[in-house]
Amino acid sequence: MYVAVKGGEKAIENAHAWLAEERRGATDIAELSIAQIREQLSLAVNRVMAEGSLYDPDLAALAIKQARGDLIEAVFLIRAYRTTLPRFGYSNPIATGEMACDRRISATFKDAPGGQVLGPTFDCTHRLLDFKLAAEGEVLAAPTAHPRTGATPHITEFLKGEDIIQDEPASDATPGDLTREPMEFPSTRPLRLQSLTRGDEGFVLGMAYSTQRGYARNHAFVGELRIGKVVVEMDIPELGFAIDIGEIEVTECETVNQFKGSKTEPPQFTRGYGLVFGQSERKSIAMALVDRALRWEELGEDNLGAPAQDEEFVLSHADNVQATGFLEHIKLPHYVDFQSELELVRKLRREAEERNASQEAEPSERGPL
Repeated sequence: MYVAVKGGEKAIENAHAWLAEERRGATDIAELSIAQIREQLSLAVNRVMAEGSLYDPDLAALAIKQARGDLIEAVFLIRAYRTTLPRFGYSNPIATGEMACDRRISATFKDAPGGQVLGPTFDCTHRLLDFKLAAEGEVLAAPTAHPRTGATPHITEFLKGEDIIQDEPASDATPGDLTREPMEFPSTRPLRLQSLTRGDEGFVLGMAYSTQRGYARNHAFVGELRIGKVVVEMDIPELGFAIDIGEIEVTECETVNQFKGSKTEPPQFTRGYGLVFGQSERKSIAMALVDRALRWEELGEDNLGAPAQDEEFVLSHADNVQATGFLEHIKLPHYVDFQSELELVRKLRREAEERNASQEAEPSERGPL
């Protein structure tokens, strides 16, 4: 992203001071604390952590405060800070089957094995403004929640018993790291998923919506959506075994998609997959839909020319920091470039006017009527 501007140092300092004043707002109103943003704007915090590729609710809340609520700017701040952090190693794959679920639903089975947990959701609200919040009244306490403990099997695992869903065996190959290596095409599914999980939510949502409207024939069911906390483990070479280094909240979505079969695969269900930091239901579902659309070649399907099937188009434009940088750089001075184009347009206009004048001066080749 373009950040350096030369010249006008005093003007830039004044702009920074004015920005800080605007960020603070009226001083007779209490300033927002990091804790308030973290606890009461948690969905915004989750989005910044996901697209910033850094799980730290306090830093994400700080970035939101500094960015005056501009989430893309906050994501950029987190990405920039992230590059300064040392890397000690890689954690083991998280075991989402061991998740302590706050929410776990399925649109494919009414009586899902292990039960359905509605959890905290906007799905059942009426989308009416609650003016009690404007009055800052007391919020009714929810019943004491008891998160699920122990293993909660994935619903798609039960479809394996009938051999009607594509088996995706685990691979021992170490996936690439998009934060350390540039994206190359054609890509691999692990890198595609990394790109989508840190991609702009609005863009990924738009791509997913396009698949539902027929641009890819992607008819999907939410096999399972689960939100909860998982333990993060890391192997310590000096100890010879893995230890718990923390706990994070994630949202996981598996979609179940129709598949009529191909020359190499029998008719069966296939999957799309989404995994995002925090409670990010819309993003994880959208990610799963786009993931499935991008698997057309792997599954031997026809490419219908849909935007969501174009790997290079989707992954090259999903990153909001890169997109914002390229878009906003046109605000910076382009005086020399514009002057050269201005002179070119003036020259072209003069040449056009001279041609028109010469044509009007030529005697008519037609005789008298």
